[in-house]
Amino acid sequence: MTESHSHVAHAATSPWKPLRVPLFRNLLIADLASDIGTFMQTVGAAWLMVSLTNRPIYVALIQTASALPFFLLALPAGSTGDIVDRRKLILSTETWMFVVAAVLTITTFIHAMTPLLLLLLTLALSFGDAVEAPTWRAILPELVQKEDLTPALALNGIEFNLARAVGPGLAGFIIAAAGIGVAFLLNTLSFLGVILVIFRWKRPPRRNKLPAETLGEASAAGLRFVRYSPAIRHLLVRCGAVALFASAFWALLPTVSEELSRSALGYGLLLGFFGCGAILGAAALQRGRSKVSSEVMLSMATAVLGVVLLSTGLLHRLALLSVLMIFGGGAWTVCMSLFSTIIQSLAPDWVRARVLSIYLFVFQGSVALGSTLWGLCAEHTDVQISLLIAGVGIAATLLLQFPFRLPDAERDLSIWNHWGNPQLFEQHSPDAGPVLITVRYVIDPLRAADFLNEIHRYQRIRRRDGATRWGIFRDTQAPNVFLESFLVDSWAEHQRQHNRFTMADRELEKRVLSFTLEPTTVKHYLYAKREHPVARI
Repeated sequence: MTESHSHVAHAATSPWKPLRVPLFRNLLIADLASDIGTFMQTVGAAWLMVSLTNRPIYVALIQTASALPFFLLALPAGSTGDIVDRRKLILSTETWMFVVAAVLTITTFIHAMTPLLLLLLTLALSFGDAVEAPTWRAILPELVQKEDLTPALALNGIEFNLARAVGPGLAGFIIAAAGIGVAFLLNTLSFLGVILVIFRWKRPPRRNKLPAETLGEASAAGLRFVRYSPAIRHLLVRCGAVALFASAFWALLPTVSEELSRSALGYGLLLGFFGCGAILGAAALQRGRSKVSSEVMLSMATAVLGVVLLSTGLLHRLALLSVLMIFGGGAWTVCMSLFSTIIQSLAPDWVRARVLSIYLFVFQGSVALGSTLWGLCAEHTDVQISLLIAGVGIAATLLLQFPFRLPDAERDLSIWNHWGNPQLFEQHSPDAGPVLITVRYVIDPLRAADFLNEIHRYQRIRRRDGATRWGIFRDTQAPNVFLESFLVDSWAEHQRQHNRFTMADRELEKRVLSFTLEPTTVKHYLYAKREHPVARI
């Protein structure tokens, strides 16, 4: 290979290539500052709660307040992110969080904070983040070219882990030197960079001839897509189980650090080492994915998290725990990065924000539930026993790899609209319906059993993309003729179906059509509503 060809190949595969896009680069830098501020706020809130009350349940509820809005708002937030202007949505939520952070800062400076008020303000901040989160993840494919999406996601993960490494330690030093209010103030200012970059983003308008989906329609479509996507369901089960037990670490670490070190510096130190491990974990993930499967990497990371939880409950020396935090941070990053990358690869653009919102619903719901349970467990037993139980529990999730194995293959989710436009005797209203679609198959009668196996697998795609009912019927007068039928709620929804079929689905359709002896015949039928007769006098 010549030097020039080598340079071109390196540029094409360089993990830093997305940074050449000014918008992506500026947004990444602004988000780094914002995430550092967020981690400072997290440390400050946890430490402030420890100073306001010594009850473990209140400290654990800080984590619950941070996660609960993701559980409550996940699906509506994802649906909104798919049907409204994503730029305006992010701008609105960032402004909301800036205002709430300012109130939190002022209240702290004037010494008016109470445990309940701290929980409410933490909840309000998290509400903004919950509404924004699915949309934030969904805009990444809009900022870079398709071939740069994987390194862009990796850079986004590195940015987050760098913030995790810097933010907690910086918060510990600032709180020790200047007070919690200053940490909250810096978090408030950190929102301004993202607001400025998003405000200057000239997002191209999305033109669609079809009417926009309503919030209810969009939510139903998102749930239906996940219901008929086995790979996504498997991932959600694994993610929820890991998050449920791992939440004990986040919920109880402030109490553990307060017992070991009577200063916020100790808590910041532990989280700082955890963040350093997170950066190392991101680097290991990039190298490891080319050598072992996602399943193997997830199993190794889960086992390490179990050891870290057990050790956090058993060890009582800050120095030893700091070293263990490096391994814990690396393992946590591997788990979360794997889940995030895989869910992105399974969701096409039209439903991406909704799928990501359901993912966040499961993840944050598990964290919210787990944080409350581990806080109650620590209240009625003690912190160490709770961490030991959680460590054993997360190790037990390794058994889930057998019934709920992760998908490991990349999928081409680009649109494959191969359906022809039906001949219409008149233009129909988008709301007209429901619509009955039939597809007639003439197949080789000797292969009827194999055809039925494949067509029943194919029904999952029909239902996933909009069908509310589906069936396959045999012609009583011709044993080699079958009629597939499925029902869609409206004419507009059926037209949307045309743009939901992906290249990844093409192979299954090709297998179905391989049994046919002649081209299929497709028919469309609109529900015929009876006109109300005029009353006779």
